[in-house]
Amino acid sequence: MAKKIIVSGGGTGGHLFPAIAIAQELKSRNPQDNILFVGAIGKMEMHLVPKAGFIIKGLWIDGLHRKMTLRNLLLPFKVLISLLQSFLIIKKFKPDVVIGTGGYASFPILKLAQWLQVPTVIQEQNALVGMANRLLWKKATKIFVAFEFSHSVPTKSLPMNLGIPLRYRIHKKQTDQKSAIIELGLDLNKKTLLVLGGSLGARAINEMIKEELGAMEQQRVQIIWQCGKLYARQYTKFNGKFIKVVPFIEEISLVYSAADIIICRAGASTIAELACVGKPTIFIPSPNVANNHQYHNALNLQKEDAAILLQEKELSKKFKTVWSDLLANPERQKNLGMNFKSFARPQATKDIVNHLLNEVL
Repeated sequence: MAKKIIVSGGGTGGHLFPAIAIAQELKSRNPQDNILFVGAIGKMEMHLVPKAGFIIKGLWIDGLHRKMTLRNLLLPFKVLISLLQSFLIIKKFKPDVVIGTGGYASFPILKLAQWLQVPTVIQEQNALVGMANRLLWKKATKIFVAFEFSHSVPTKSLPMNLGIPLRYRIHKKQTDQKSAIIELGLDLNKKTLLVLGGSLGARAINEMIKEELGAMEQQRVQIIWQCGKLYARQYTKFNGKFIKVVPFIEEISLVYSAADIIICRAGASTIAELACVGKPTIFIPSPNVANNHQYHNALNLQKEDAAILLQEKELSKKFKTVWSDLLANPERQKNLGMNFKSFARPQATKDIVNHLLNEVL
């Protein structure tokens, strides 16, 4: 029997890609299901969700900015309007369930669903629960988490630790490295570095890579560099035959396959994907996230010799040595990749959807 399902999550790839993964798995189980996404107007989900084959409705909503700005003064009005928009969406669509994967876009639609007695499901990627999910936690019908942790807010049901839903192609058979390098037009005789600063970009990582381009060329390293859409004008000018600079990479599985070494942020979704890939990784956590959770994500992996952790404040002093030592030590690269892969949970999406179908829908 076909179901009507609303899925919401976005603002960043860490919230959006798990939402798409869940929707794709649901659709693969029952193509007759009617799945509607709800996101924030002007954010990445409004572009990427239709590319994934789903319809999306946009809400006039924004997050709370750390610095006092006019946008923060508008936030109460945006919340009220987005709640009204959510009411109209739910009344018209009549969903059987509303699924949220975090981010401010998910709050209004799930809150309205809870007020209207529609079942709600939360999927939380981080060990430290995000603000939107904290506000929805108590009345959620089902909660899925990716880390073992305790939470003081009572819930209808005990959170289930099933891992993070992965983008559809990540957990499928990866392209072999040689084929991936050829497809990307790169050199088979050079080491390939993949640099990911998140969907929006990371200024500190971008600046570091820019400063190291000359040295990496001498080391015969070619680079696939996602600089982020906020920094596209500054860094795409470095694009060349063996330096591929793009604002955002949509076919991420191909570049994962091509990479020998990866440098990136330490968001939970990124870690879940890279664990399945099993490549040696240098994590440079963002210091601008709530409770510094990316640092703790990466620290746990470093303690298990599954990754290397470098903080932004250490880059100028430590990066050259850490990078050169890793590049020159194939055995170290191999061990890091193998240890990292032991953290993989490729069945997370299937497990979550199994519980959804058996216990909620």
